[in-house]
Amino acid sequence: MKYLLLIYNCDRPEPGDPRFEDALARVNAFADECRRRGALVAGDPLTNDDAATTVAVRNGRTLITDGPFVETREHLGGYYVLDCADLDEALELAALCPMADVGTIEVRPLVHVPGVDHKPV
Repeated sequence: MKYLLLIYNCDRPEPGDPRFEDALARVNAFADECRRRGALVAGDPLTNDDAATTVAVRNGRTLITDGPFVETREHLGGYYVLDCADLDEALELAALCPMADVGTIEVRPLVHVPGVDHKPV
């Protein structure tokens, strides 16, 4: 079963910050553990909210807005897609994610919809 781990409100030091090397090592160790279990499908950090663009279509008109769709205090900083045996394993890995120490990890099962094809080319 695939699960999406959404990483909220994490402090992500940038290169040049004295905390960067330690944070990078912790993130890579987490990815290695997910790979060791055969669970890692994908994962990436996201840019800040101010780089987001929202697209909506209403009455045939495309509406483009700078920024996230809703005003929120929560900052979505990144994600992982994991293929786990069950929810318990997904929650265990979420707790091992180094960003759980400083932010929040939301775990959601991905839904398989028959007929929907999202496979890469």
